[in-house]
Amino acid sequence: MSLLAPTLQAFFTDRLITQRDVSPSTVAAYRDTFRLLLAFVERHTGRQPFQLDLADLDAPLIGAFLTHLEHDRDNTPRTRNARLAAIHSFYRYAALRHPEHLDTIARIMAIPTKRHERNDLTYLTKPEIEALLQAPDQATWLGRRDHTLLLTMITTGVRVSELIAIKVSDVTLAAGAHHLRVHGKGRKNRTTPLKAETATALRAWLKERAGTPPDPLFPTRQRHPLHRQTVALLVTKHARAAAARCPSLASKRVSPHTLRHTNAMLLQAERIDIATIALWLGHESIKTTYIYQHADNQLKQEAIDRTATIGTPPGRYQPPDSLIAFLEGL
Repeated sequence: MSLLAPTLQAFFTDRLITQRDVSPSTVAAYRDTFRLLLAFVERHTGRQPFQLDLADLDAPLIGAFLTHLEHDRDNTPRTRNARLAAIHSFYRYAALRHPEHLDTIARIMAIPTKRHERNDLTYLTKPEIEALLQAPDQATWLGRRDHTLLLTMITTGVRVSELIAIKVSDVTLAAGAHHLRVHGKGRKNRTTPLKAETATALRAWLKERAGTPPDPLFPTRQRHPLHRQTVALLVTKHARAAAARCPSLASKRVSPHTLRHTNAMLLQAERIDIATIALWLGHESIKTTYIYQHADNQLKQEAIDRTATIGTPPGRYQPPDSLIAFLEGL
């Protein structure tokens, strides 16, 4: 057996699963990357994956694979960068096990990520939120479920993967302690406070749902956990229905992540500091959260209002107080 196969197997079993204990979604994403890469290499070299050595996957071949992703598979630069991140992670591990291949590995590690334009942030205004929440038919069981689900997403900002993982036992509605335990990305759990309206809706839903502690909070009709694609479809369905009441929704692509952005913008509007918003959303880095400040036109307008009007003649600064004047003169 060549070096590539045992090293790649050890990367998944020892590095990712045993040492780092990464989430199943991360394992799946890395697995898909190498399935695509090995299929590409087999087509271009004629060698089956088990026959490959580490030296066979050099920087030009990896570069050709990344180009193939964009040009032939129509992947976005963001997806291309995610595939490259998985490859870089593997080769960092391989460098420790096979230093004799450091020259090849160094060239692959030098392949840069591709810069890309960030899409405009889509979020809902308050009239759009109200229209969306009114869209489900609350005369039916599914409508009441969907209404509570949408309200929970908008007021807590949970990711769709987090939403479908919430169990009945994760909801705490004791007096003065309304909160949701969220099983976050990268297995980082957090506690999210619940607004009064959300707590009221969840209390009614839990009574109707009548599940046991380990059951999913928002199940299917058959009491199974919802799939993330199902959540995406129901959000889209209700957004389309709500567009009849609020036409501005027709021009927006409303997804579960749109509702997460909406929650962040609501917090931003309440002047919650950026570090708290990052903790609320479960962001690993506060840099990710700054996109909401960039998207907040009200903040930008306030900054403009604090600046001098264009054309105002410059003047000498006058201290507002005699004590301040004394300090300024020191």
